[in-house]
Amino acid sequence: MALTTETVSPKAAALPPLPAEDPLTPAQWKTLLAIADAVIPPITPISTADAKTELPTKDNDYSAALSTLQALTPASDGLDVAKAYLGDCASSNPQFKQEFRRIFALYLPVATRNQLLLVLNILNTRAGSLFLTGYITPLGDQPVHVRESILQGWATAKLPLLRQLFFSLTMLSKQTWIKTTPKLNPVLGIPRVPVGMVPGKGYDYAFLQFPPGDAPETIETDVIVVGSGCGGGVSAKNLAEAGHRVIVTEKAYHWTPDHFPMSEQNGWNHLFMDGAFISSDDASVTVVAGQSWGGGGTVNWSASLQTQGFVRQEWASRGLPLFTSAEFQESLDRVCTRMGVSTDYIEQNRTNQILLEGARKLGYAHKAVPQNTGGKRHYCGHCTFGCGSCDKQGPVVSYLPDAARAGAQFIEGFHAEKILFSTKDGEKVATGVQGTWASRDINGGVSGIPLTKRKVIINAKRVIVSAGTMQSPLLLLRSGLKNYHIGRNLYVHPVSILGAIHPEPTTPWEGAILTSVVSEHENLDGKGHGVKIEATNMIPSSWLIWLKWTSGLDYKMQAARLKYMTGYISMARDRDTGRVYPDPKDGRVRFTYTPSTFDSKHITTGLVALAKMQYITGATEIFTTLPNFPTFKRDPSAAPSAGINDPKFQAWLAQLEKFGFPTPGSGFVSAHQMGTCRMSKDNEDGVVDPMGQVWGTKGLYVADASVFPSASGVNPMVTNMAISDWISQGIAKGMGERAKL
Repeated sequence: MALTTETVSPKAAALPPLPAEDPLTPAQWKTLLAIADAVIPPITPISTADAKTELPTKDNDYSAALSTLQALTPASDGLDVAKAYLGDCASSNPQFKQEFRRIFALYLPVATRNQLLLVLNILNTRAGSLFLTGYITPLGDQPVHVRESILQGWATAKLPLLRQLFFSLTMLSKQTWIKTTPKLNPVLGIPRVPVGMVPGKGYDYAFLQFPPGDAPETIETDVIVVGSGCGGGVSAKNLAEAGHRVIVTEKAYHWTPDHFPMSEQNGWNHLFMDGAFISSDDASVTVVAGQSWGGGGTVNWSASLQTQGFVRQEWASRGLPLFTSAEFQESLDRVCTRMGVSTDYIEQNRTNQILLEGARKLGYAHKAVPQNTGGKRHYCGHCTFGCGSCDKQGPVVSYLPDAARAGAQFIEGFHAEKILFSTKDGEKVATGVQGTWASRDINGGVSGIPLTKRKVIINAKRVIVSAGTMQSPLLLLRSGLKNYHIGRNLYVHPVSILGAIHPEPTTPWEGAILTSVVSEHENLDGKGHGVKIEATNMIPSSWLIWLKWTSGLDYKMQAARLKYMTGYISMARDRDTGRVYPDPKDGRVRFTYTPSTFDSKHITTGLVALAKMQYITGATEIFTTLPNFPTFKRDPSAAPSAGINDPKFQAWLAQLEKFGFPTPGSGFVSAHQMGTCRMSKDNEDGVVDPMGQVWGTKGLYVADASVFPSASGVNPMVTNMAISDWISQGIAKGMGERAKL
């Protein structure tokens, strides 16, 4: 990434309008905001505090907190910044309530929302408050310090409902505050864009527009690709370059690179499915899935690892010889070449340096992770919210422009409702897609009401579904397909997180996010199941939500130390699976997935290894996200020559190995979803055949990570693109052969 000293200010990306109807009553809002203000309370010295609305703190403790914060902040007016930060509370910023309203109105499933509202109603009664809090006074009428103590009690309660309430409400409050408060960043000093970023020139896309009308608009093409992500982009390029008419549809909208990186609030809302608030039915796993023009390739972290041999052999042993063929390797190499994948231009940031150095000192297998940055240095820690330099060669920068230059056409704001079929010689033949198109608003954005909504029918000779692992099976189900495996076999690479505090600043938001991997523990069962250990995104709303909440003051003080932190994931190649299905109320994606004991043990092994790597590289504190598990604090008198053999550290590791993942509240995360339309040798074991065609149909294909036979074990982008390359090359060949007949 080229450097500049000029100030870069990305364009604003205003959010879509909220529904007119408020999802909460005034009484429910009172209680919800009272809880949020206990999680993020205004902290003042006891000598001047309003005990009802502020959290009284001993004068000496308050002064000590101010001194610590003043030393941490880079601001010249450090004392004022520190006072404003301590005095900040969740509800003091109108944007906080607006974001909460967005979550409740748009992102939470109806059933989940109703459960939370029921709890708020119960807390608004004297009897309910007595049952859930131990006080007859309703929670919303309690002073802040009592509300804080109630939350602390919920954290360790015997009743799982109370522990789940603690986990859900503290997580919601923390992330919403981080995304919206103006008081945090002056303490942290994180620049709005990567230091020295030079804005890139993106491709000038043209999208089809449709006039208003009551009747469906009907258009003709050879191939329709539903989804513009890594699978869809590759497929569109290959088929357009083969001379076929191609239309790519996308539910989301295109954002030009001068909007990138987006702010934390706008990025989560514009670029991720349901604002990244998709949780499994038991709330054990949160899925983070891209939903934007370019799909996950717009928001991922450039990691470009090819499918490993033992995974390819496993897939081939299932009757899919493609994966051990020279052709598949050619597809892997082709997509990597197009994106300029390389390790040559990596500059490791401090977080990744520490991971590699810790692995070296312990003798663990480790390496740099190739990046899809087109043969350029790319020192960017903000790529979760879009790449403003255009160095990251995701579909928006590479494959989709290639497709456009070959004649492909594009539709944004298109919700594919169902696939259309005809019957020919007793076979179900895909003939197109029907959906609803929503234009941009009067200002050309998405923050207002669309000017036009129109039913659109796209007739096509071939239909390629590339809507992603969470959405592709739902489209097949909406289209009337009955295969038992549709939506099943969901793999998610479940992740648990470990962080550390180091004695010197790490400025972890600087530099490329994921440029190293430790693979020492990737095969713990002898069958290819284990963990990869990688660095993670350290932007505040991605990282600070995982810091444990024990009190309002402690949380604020911990968050302020971000510039000394490192953060990592223990990511399992999961053996056991879940299922995706449509919400019975509104059809949105829902899923069942609980990390199994088998996979969880592997994740624990990774956490232990991570802790050792942090200790050996000098970390003074090491912490996990496990509920009520203690933070390790290094004994300053421990002899460095002992390495990891410090008895206190070894005792803590032994405790970690035995602790497991208590439910609720262990907080697994998934950024990789695979397998819900898996490829199989016959129709009794999967959804698509070895060519990517949906069993029981003609002309209907799936080309995305949902066709993986099992978990890839590495960041799935390159595997996804290579399989989609193979499938779309086969479609092009088949269409060409038919054209000659």
